[in-house]
Amino acid sequence: MSKTEFPFANFDFNKLFDPSKMFDAQKMFGDFKLPGFDAEALAATQKKNLEAIAAANKKAFEGYQALAARQAEIFQQGMDELSSLVKDAVSKGAKDANPAKQAELVKAAVERALANLKELAELAAKTNTETFETLNKRANESLEELRATLSKLVKQ
Repeated sequence: MSKTEFPFANFDFNKLFDPSKMFDAQKMFGDFKLPGFDAEALAATQKKNLEAIAAANKKAFEGYQALAARQAEIFQQGMDELSSLVKDAVSKGAKDANPAKQAELVKAAVERALANLKELAELAAKTNTETFETLNKRANESLEELRATLSKLVKQ
């Protein structure tokens, strides 16, 4: 990082935002003399929390990426079917139009669209559920860690 100089203070302000020094629990709390306070345990807990958030974000990203890919597939299938129907209608002409057959085609298209919507909703729900479960699991673990820490403090 480059050194930023100011006329009134010859200090590298980038050092204030050095990520390697921002979350060092030992340095931040090392001078505090709280009975039973374990800075390393706090740092480990926060690391687990960040890992759980990263895992949840990854699951959400992958799930919604799959959802978007499936939406694109469904759209492409619909366009291919529409193109085929238009070619078929143009080649036969208006004189061969069969209202009963057209009604069946429309019914089938509506049923496919509803099935596709259901599938997409289920994919989104699955992604949301998996993401929530990841975060919920870590929250429960964090509560257990807190409970264990507090019970140690009470026993002292």
